Amino acid sequence: MKRLSLIAALILSPLSGVAAQKPAEPVEVMILGVYHFANPGRDVVNIEVDDVTTPQRQAELEALSAALAEWRPTRILVERESAGPDFIDENYRSFTPAMLAENRNETVQIGYRLAHRLGHENVYGFDEQGGEGEPDYFPFGRVRQWADDHGAGERLDAIFDEVRAMAEREQERQATQSIARSLIVHNSPQNDEMHRRTYYGMLQFGDADDQPGAEINAYWYMRNAKMFAKLGLIAEPGDRVLVIVGSGHGYWLRQLAREAPGYDLVPVMPYLERAAD
Repeated sequence: MKRLSLIAALILSPLSGVAAQKPAEPVEVMILGVYHFANPGRDVVNIEVDDVTTPQRQAELEALSAALAEWRPTRILVERESAGPDFIDENYRSFTPAMLAENRNETVQIGYRLAHRLGHENVYGFDEQGGEGEPDYFPFGRVRQWADDHGAGERLDAIFDEVRAMAEREQERQATQSIARSLIVHNSPQNDEMHRRTYYGMLQFGDADDQPGAEINAYWYMRNAKMFAKLGLIAEPGDRVLVIVGSGHGYWLRQLAREAPGYDLVPVMPYLERAAD
């Protein structure tokens, strides 16, 4: 019996040591999907955006910043491509509040504004863009060409009807709706679902030899996966990471934050509602 007890102790002692180790704190991630304030016109469907440097819009952005600051994010990530290994956005180093009256970009208006309010030394760029030797992460031209060549152009247009309708509604509300209210729409489950349907709807465009619909889905997921992997390189256990990114990334980044081990997704909607109120 003593020999059996000794053997059991030897077997169980390593296991008990593993169980006693304290697991790392998860990284909390909040995804803020935005529309492009400077309206660069690079999307398939674009919205004409009000000038966010007006006094009224600046007051709305201050309210948004105050609401987001209540979460006390420890790191702020923006849709800008910055070099590793630290991914620091060097442009933030030259930021002053005076820039808010001149630069309409959402990285400056939301990201830099909030980082300055919180006293952050750094803002981080986690974007992933195709360059030399890298794929085009949004090869929509190939999807369009295949659809046109195979008499499926109207079918492809129909997939984007929902996106166009959303953009038209957004355009109509621009004059009377606050920025926070617009962001509530862009971060809603309905908006994420619309983007999911749009991308997955393009899977039908292809044949046995050419699969542009599958490729645009694969490359778009790859871009978001690489962005999320950069988030993992930037963050440390216990961090609260605010991600400010185009709302077209929202569905995939939220899915990754929900499902990847070591992360907790924090809903952004309560803070947007607070800013809107």
